[in-house]
Amino acid sequence: MAELLTDTEIQERAKQLEGWTVEGKELRLTRKFKDFVEAIAFVNQLVEPAEAAGHHPDIEISYNKVTVSLTTHDAGGLTSQDFDLAQVIFQI
Repeated sequence: MAELLTDTEIQERAKQLEGWTVEGKELRLTRKFKDFVEAIAFVNQLVEPAEAAGHHPDIEISYNKVTVSLTTHDAGGLTSQDFDLAQVIFQI
């Protein structure tokens, strides 16, 4: 199981993630798109990196808005896995 990061580690790593926020025990990113089709296309691009990492985000879709949330459920909070996948997702 992945080790939880300390509050200090979380804050330091969060500074390196543009667009992401720390909300409780989650990292969150919200993106708006032109329409529903573009929003779904973005979500579909998340499948491969999430599968490759063996780490899956929670995803909320509301028409043209997608919110991606990352946390390591089995560890009970934020780990390096979350920040690593957040960096990959940001590049999409």
